[in-house]
Amino acid sequence: MTEAGTDKAVPEPEDSVPRRLLSVATKLFADKGFDRTSVQEIVVAAGVTKGAMYHYFDSKDDLLSEIYGRVLRAQTEQLERVADGTAPLRDRLRTAAADVVVSSIANLDDTKIFMRSMHQLTPEKQKAVRAERRRYHERFRALVEEGQRSGEFRADQPAELVVDFFFGSVHHLGFWYRSTGALTAREVADHFADLLLNSLRP
Repeated sequence: MTEAGTDKAVPEPEDSVPRRLLSVATKLFADKGFDRTSVQEIVVAAGVTKGAMYHYFDSKDDLLSEIYGRVLRAQTEQLERVADGTAPLRDRLRTAAADVVVSSIANLDDTKIFMRSMHQLTPEKQKAVRAERRRYHERFRALVEEGQRSGEFRADQPAELVVDFFFGSVHHLGFWYRSTGALTAREVADHFADLLLNSLRP
């Protein structure tokens, strides 16, 4: 949904049909698994008809891809704001690195569900999601490459490997992070950002 005359997205109300469907689908996919959850179970739990669901989502696949897509879109918007800012490059990269850790932890269930079930999406949807994620990684990598060109970051390590190593750690959060653990999300984010920046120090 967008505001009239603008391209600015307007958040869906908390009780909107799409939000209810996504919330219910997330819980059911987490509890039962994507393949063992039926459309009928989703619409009953959300208190809507199948017609209402199909007005917003073409299929159960669409629900699954949107569970992850909304997180990735929010992360991309934040990254673009940070990357296009006026802060020193090192500060922008540090902020971007910390932000993606915090947002990943805040949406850990959504990400885990998607990663566990992505292979069950149609090839077309898998391709679309991978392309969107690749664009995010490329924007992040551009910050590293900018610093390598200027001499602020070491250039003897390929930027692509540095970024892949960092995001490999981010994607692994779902296997070990617990909100009841010793570190808060912000503390983990600060450590991750420090590790990334230290690895790039000339």
